[in-house]
Amino acid sequence: MTDTSRTSSDSSSTAYVSDRHEVTGWVGWVAFAGIMLIMLGIFQAIEGFVAIFDNGYYLVRPNGLVVNVDYTAWGWTHLIIGLVAIAVGIGLMTGNMVARIVGIIIAVISAIVNLMFIAAYPVWSTIVIAVDVIVIYAIVVHGRELKA
Repeated sequence: MTDTSRTSSDSSSTAYVSDRHEVTGWVGWVAFAGIMLIMLGIFQAIEGFVAIFDNGYYLVRPNGLVVNVDYTAWGWTHLIIGLVAIAVGIGLMTGNMVARIVGIIIAVISAIVNLMFIAAYPVWSTIVIAVDVIVIYAIVVHGRELKA
């Protein structure tokens, strides 16, 4: 009789373990991604304000960039990306599924925009692209863990 009760309790505990989601140490990476999205949003907004208000700050003329657009347009692009990234970072910290999807999209767009902007400010753009890649990795691989 003891064997039968042990078997039934073992199967129920096995089913219980398989139904729940294990939270690993990687949840810290998702929190890191949320914080980094907020910081990247702030930095993108600062970069946008500089491009809007001080055209002479950057290293090259607008025609030396990958896309020949004046710095005011670049500034508004960076400002919009920055504001969206801040909102997505806050949503990501709450475990929102929509924020995870939009976070990946905004990080990819940010990386592409900074790749096109790399001639104007190479060091800054390279750092932002590297952080975007880390954010994408953290959200894609471990984004589900923050909700738990």
